[in-house]
Amino acid sequence: MYTVDEIHMHASVDACFQAGADVERWPERLPHYRWVRFQRKEGFGTGRVEMAARRSFGPLSYPVWWVSEMHLARERPAVHYRHVAGITTGMDVIWTFEPAGDGTLVRIVHDWNTGPAWPLPQPARRAIAGGIIGPVFIHHVASRTLAGIRRHVEGG
Repeated sequence: MYTVDEIHMHASVDACFQAGADVERWPERLPHYRWVRFQRKEGFGTGRVEMAARRSFGPLSYPVWWVSEMHLARERPAVHYRHVAGITTGMDVIWTFEPAGDGTLVRIVHDWNTGPAWPLPQPARRAIAGGIIGPVFIHHVASRTLAGIRRHVEGG
C-alpha cells in the first residue's frame, strides 16, 4: 500500500515543518485527534509517540490508534515515522516540505508493503491494506491532518 496526500500551504517551509513536527500540540489544533503522547521522548519531534484519532463516517466516529518511532531530518526538512504498534505496524511514513511558489508543498507518503499482521495469506493482507485501510482510513486522517496544519500555519 502506498498513499500520497499533499497540500499547498501559504506559509514558510520552516513554519510548516515546525507545525508538522509539533505533534504534542495536534489535539488542540486538529479536532480529529484524540491524543498524542510520547512514550519515550528524546527531544522535539523525536522518540516513541502514541497517537489516537477519529475517522468519521457521517455522524459516527471510529477510533484509530498507533505507535510510531518518530525522528526529524531538519536538513531536508522531513518528519519520519515507523509504525511499531497497532494495526499498521511496519508502515513507514514521511512528511516532506518543499518551497512552492508563495508557500510550501507539504506531502505525506505512507508506505506499507506487508499489510496487517493477520492470519491471512500475504496477498489478502496487501489487498486489505491497499483497498480499505489506505484509502478509507489513512487517506481520510492524513488529508484532515494536512488541512488542520494548513489552517494553523495560515493563521486560521
